[in-house]
Amino acid sequence: MSAGRTSPFVALSRAIVLGFLRDKASVFFAIIFPLMFLVLFGGIFGSQGQSKVDLIQVGDVALVDELSPAARAAFDDTFEVSRLDDLDEAVEEVRKGDADVAIEMRGDVLVAHYTQTDPTKAAITQGALRAFVDGTNVAQSGQPPRFSLSTEQVEDDSLETIQYVTPGLLGWAVAMSAAFGAAATLQGWRQSKLMRRLQLAPVSTRTVVGARVAVTVGIALVQMAIFVGLGAAAFGLTLTGSWWMAIPLVVIGTLCFMSIGLLAGAITTTTEGAVNAANFMVLPMAFLSGSFFPLEGSPRWLQVVSQALPLRHLNDGMLDVMVRGQGPAAALLPMGILAAFAVVVTLVAARLFRWETS
Repeated sequence: MSAGRTSPFVALSRAIVLGFLRDKASVFFAIIFPLMFLVLFGGIFGSQGQSKVDLIQVGDVALVDELSPAARAAFDDTFEVSRLDDLDEAVEEVRKGDADVAIEMRGDVLVAHYTQTDPTKAAITQGALRAFVDGTNVAQSGQPPRFSLSTEQVEDDSLETIQYVTPGLLGWAVAMSAAFGAAATLQGWRQSKLMRRLQLAPVSTRTVVGARVAVTVGIALVQMAIFVGLGAAAFGLTLTGSWWMAIPLVVIGTLCFMSIGLLAGAITTTTEGAVNAANFMVLPMAFLSGSFFPLEGSPRWLQVVSQALPLRHLNDGMLDVMVRGQGPAAALLPMGILAAFAVVVTLVAARLFRWETS
């Protein structure tokens, strides 16, 4: 009896996998398209160090030339220095955006010509130059400084920007694949009358649903393996903490976004409409949940709104266990939220579902 129950499940699963592999568009959008973003962001951020301020030194600048060895090392860590003798030429370089600041000495005054194109970098530039001026004044006064500064990074020294990009892109890829797959499958089966035939066939609904879920979860785990493997091999991705907890997170996240796909399929009447509805739900969620850029600098109201979105919790959970070095408990709350979301949306989709398109 066990073999009899397993055979329809295996046959259906195999048919669904073969259908997925034959559909080039599905393979592209589930695997290739998200990987293009990983390669893009990996190429941009994979080996990118800390951004320096581009500084042009005009003529002799006594303050810079007289820095102590330790202060000069800090100065070189902060600024990428080039030299020009013509002030007008240097100011024009800053005005065009080819440099961030040009400095000159007027007697004992350090004059900085900066651009306000990037207000954040302008503030950093002025603050850094003021700190070097104040430090030089203290050093020349002959009075030993009372306070000193020591900095320590809270994350692992090996972490690079790509570490933070990968979980968000993976979350978006899983969400997109699961939602689109469920929406297209539901509408496709309904339009082709396959659902009616399955209802009359000697195969239980549980087997049909189980096969579809198993294949979708399997695709998500393959996506995760490819993302992590490519990130580690090509861009130096380093996993930290209880990274293995990302596996159950991805599984439950897949179920959550399958429910969104089911809802999209339930409220539409064509396959194209179902896919468009799923896209309408998932794509804005990706931008509002930190998949493409961090939300720390976004307005407070946007951060509050994002907490209502399941993709935000999937992304945060994976960041916690894959990057931030946290233990397994960090994944439990996101998993609970995703599971609750999946149950509620699935019940709504079941309520709205109709066997016929008309």
